[in-house]
Amino acid sequence: MIEIREATEADIAGIREIFRASYGEHYSYPEFYDAQHLKRMIYGDDTILLVAEDSDTGDVVGTASIIVQVGAYADLVGEFGRLAVHPKARGQGVGKRLMAERVRRVEKRLHLGLVENRSAHTFSQRISAAHGFVPLGFIPLKLKFDHRESIALYGRHFGNALKLRRNHPRIISEVHPLAHQVLGDCGLGDDTIIEDDVAPYEHVDRFELEELTADGYTELLRIERGRVKNREVFGPIRLHYGLFLLEASRSNYLIAREEGRIVGGLGYLIDPHERAVRVFEVVASDERPVFFLFCQLICRCREQLDAALIEVDVSAYSPRLQRTLIELEFLPVAYIPAMVFHDVERLDAIKMVRLFLPLELGKPQLFERGRAIAETVIRSFQAREVLPRVADAIPAIPLFRDLTEDQQRQLASICRLESFESETLIYETGQPSDRIYILLSGEVEVMPSEAGSPSILVRPGECLGEMSLLRATPHSAAARARTAVEAAVIDHDDLLQLARRRPDVGATIFRNLARGLTEKLASLDDRFLETRPNQ
Repeated sequence: MIEIREATEADIAGIREIFRASYGEHYSYPEFYDAQHLKRMIYGDDTILLVAEDSDTGDVVGTASIIVQVGAYADLVGEFGRLAVHPKARGQGVGKRLMAERVRRVEKRLHLGLVENRSAHTFSQRISAAHGFVPLGFIPLKLKFDHRESIALYGRHFGNALKLRRNHPRIISEVHPLAHQVLGDCGLGDDTIIEDDVAPYEHVDRFELEELTADGYTELLRIERGRVKNREVFGPIRLHYGLFLLEASRSNYLIAREEGRIVGGLGYLIDPHERAVRVFEVVASDERPVFFLFCQLICRCREQLDAALIEVDVSAYSPRLQRTLIELEFLPVAYIPAMVFHDVERLDAIKMVRLFLPLELGKPQLFERGRAIAETVIRSFQAREVLPRVADAIPAIPLFRDLTEDQQRQLASICRLESFESETLIYETGQPSDRIYILLSGEVEVMPSEAGSPSILVRPGECLGEMSLLRATPHSAAARARTAVEAAVIDHDDLLQLARRRPDVGATIFRNLARGLTEKLASLDDRFLETRPNQ
């Protein structure tokens, strides 16, 4: 018989053995092998550590934890931490019972519970979904095992959390697909306001950079106290915790000075094991140092810290910072409704990530409910990689003529990359025409179905299938790769959604489409007149 109870100091050896048996000596969270760390978890006020005990043998066969205060503002946010079951006890429902007990113990203490589920298998994702947690995001390559592994982020709201939520987040279009999916999964209507005419913070680089010391602490704290109304970055700690606690938590601050005066600071945490950096606070006397401080952190991560990624939780009501981070190659990976308690309401947050690694995901195992969210995130990273090539091709394509740089970026964000080997049939006559292909390399032969009609050769920088936007009819020709081909692919549904979200992009594309059709009709008329007998 399995009994679920709170851990005691006598359970430490058993807990360590569970993680060793499950993950070997190289678990991504080595603190669970550390007896002193486990002891602090057992006796700490901010952590609940549970064990599953086999009452017949007295063995500890499972463990799970909850960190009941992970926000810096008494946010009532809890992290449902590591859940592990000894291999010998798997298949007995131990994991489900541990999760159910965690929920029971905290449902009246929290407004939001978050779970980071591994993507190596669907076990933990299924348990989370079965206990009312919904997918909020997908964090690529976050964990370090023998190889980098991604996280499926799930969350559950408790009590009055969603009733206290502030309405109408102000987000940029790169965030909207993720926000739309998450809000729907949480039973909320999509009340976001998309702001795409917002500019990033100005790139000013005339500041002096230094690390925070005791001499600068008070001066920076005065800035923070004067600018708490519209906080843009959220994290687990804050400057006012005190210098000693900041240093004890491995936090760091980059400081910007102007003419000897401190004008801004950026706080960040370093996880050396994961090679991960997390930004938890930005403090500035005005907006000018913000871009500079993030740029300096990126340089430090690349050149000194050997970081794999940077994470930052951004206010969903701060579109200028969202746009700034997009400019700095961050991308949204999670949308978390009602995450932060501020004044008398709860604010939505966007988790954004900048990777310093190639996007080599392998084959993540994703539970059905979280697959759509993960695909949205993965596609945005893939679009980032293909963006320069698409941007080079777009200006030469008549369909996309006159798009601005921002509009081209929006178009590239819905592209995905596909490769075709030589002689591969890309589509055949009669097949549904539901996508456009932008040829990036190689050659494609388009073969009309009408006997005697000549084939058409399509080269890099040209399009296939654009006329299908006007007609819902199947392809009237087949297309075959004459050489190895790479193409950026745009699904019609994604393009139409972009046109609804960004009418300026849609108007330009459909105007070009009409212009191209007019030119083709005029050409046909000319040819008809040339072949018509003189009367």
